[in-house]
Amino acid sequence: MNNIGSFSILYPDCNNIRCTRLTQTACHDIGLDSVCNKITEDVKEQHLIMNVLSEMTSDTDTMVYRRDVFADLLRLPQLRKRLTELFDKVEFIREYGIMHIESDDKLGLWHLMHRLEELNDYIKCVEEMKECLEGADITSAGLIAFREHIDELYNDACFAEMKKDIAALKVETSDVRSVTIGINVNERFEAVSMGLISINDKPFKKSNIFSNFADAVSPKDKIHNGTDWNGDMHYHVVEQRKDASYFAFLEKAASVWADSKSPMDFNTKSTLVAVPEGNGVFNLTFHIENMVNKMLDILVRKLRDTLTKYASVAVMDISRLIPEFVYYIRMAEFIEGCMEKGFPFCEAQVSDNSSCSMSVNGFYNLKLAMNISDKNDIVYNDLVFDEKHTIYILTGANRGGKTTATQAIGLLFVLAQGGIYVPAAEFFYRPVDCIYTHFPADEDKTMDLGRLGEECIRFKEIYNSCTAESLLLMNETFSTTSFEEGYYIARDAVRALVKKQVRTIYNTHMHKLAADAEELSKASDNAGVASLIVKSEDGKRSFKIEAAAPEGLSYAMDIAEKYGVTYDMLVGE
Repeated sequence: MNNIGSFSILYPDCNNIRCTRLTQTACHDIGLDSVCNKITEDVKEQHLIMNVLSEMTSDTDTMVYRRDVFADLLRLPQLRKRLTELFDKVEFIREYGIMHIESDDKLGLWHLMHRLEELNDYIKCVEEMKECLEGADITSAGLIAFREHIDELYNDACFAEMKKDIAALKVETSDVRSVTIGINVNERFEAVSMGLISINDKPFKKSNIFSNFADAVSPKDKIHNGTDWNGDMHYHVVEQRKDASYFAFLEKAASVWADSKSPMDFNTKSTLVAVPEGNGVFNLTFHIENMVNKMLDILVRKLRDTLTKYASVAVMDISRLIPEFVYYIRMAEFIEGCMEKGFPFCEAQVSDNSSCSMSVNGFYNLKLAMNISDKNDIVYNDLVFDEKHTIYILTGANRGGKTTATQAIGLLFVLAQGGIYVPAAEFFYRPVDCIYTHFPADEDKTMDLGRLGEECIRFKEIYNSCTAESLLLMNETFSTTSFEEGYYIARDAVRALVKKQVRTIYNTHMHKLAADAEELSKASDNAGVASLIVKSEDGKRSFKIEAAAPEGLSYAMDIAEKYGVTYDMLVGE
């Protein structure tokens, strides 16, 4: 059987995984942390989803593999529901059962019997999982491969042997309701030793100790003739009781496959436990437990041997895949809920167009959409990354949606490369190897170097790390100094990005920088700089973006109006 431990529904080739992790800062800047917190209320699941999405891979086969698995699970809600139920059972066995205990050396009989029950439950889960997948209309390579792995596991000789052995060993603990014990006495009627007579599936009914004693010393015709007593008042050791009900129990539970006529090698001494001196009644339960464990020592060893044999069978391997399924299932539930509210999503398509690295129609910011009750309030935009539009200088009115649009592009790539449907009408893209962000830093991070110094150092680190396959999102970079100083630093930074051909959206209030787009494009024959604006209609924010020349002083006027320093507002006219 193929080792399911080498199988993944996130990666088609587990031996060739190449990923780049987004920084925590980048995840926060594009709003990915907020999105993950909305997908599920479970903190562990939030971290799980964040870890998968932030581990970005640019491998095309991996993205198609993930996309198809997600599409299957989104399309088949009943399959999602059934798999969730079965995975919950497997996780319960792993986390809350006793199967995870590495050694059985210190476990008694009852713990071992509970382990048998857990293995039996696991067998049922595999059988139900096999049936569930066989009846589902799945088309993705990932789920088909998972179904084949489950089939291999089910049909494997090891699994079949486990089923057989567990069925032979399985004893319902609720069936063991009483134990019959014989006590040897001396001439003074003092207990000197005890021995196991039978294990019964019914409790004793008679509770009056005096009538019990009277029955015991009465003639044989008055001896109780129930299922838990065979009428023989003499104590017998194990070898002499091969026909007793407890021997059948021992033989079955210990997996003894030898000929029934062959004598069992039980030592007589192993069936006897001396009663301690002193108050024997006070310690009775303790010594009965010791006695039973000693009597069943061979059974316990057989149980341990069998359970050890199957300790590493696929329950842990299937359990290892559960987080991957949780990722897909929670994302499918979330996207399905958004679509039911009227928000559009589409299947991202990897583009083979060498001259166009992204083309998106009708995109919107998912983080924003999650906090809007009316879908009609969402504004949809289009954007293209190609040789003439490699770097966008995005300008526009304050609070006009520049940061929202910048974040939205980052989320599109993260979701698409995670195999998830994206918030857009249509999305074609060439994968990015990583997403870098340069947003304003917290004040406590700039105390030593100053804001401008910190921004310069951070930008240099990002520039050295990014490639022509990266995505860089910049928000008000180099705006913490005077306009002239900030402009000249930003101009050189953009020229360097053009030379490196990095896909970039630079959200800034420096309209002069956007006006220089054509001049800046001369730094490379294969990359271009374009001005992108947030349109205003009749002085009102439209939150629509388009490639166009900057609108001049709109930003400054907005700031002046916000803080009441226009001429009219100052003089009260």
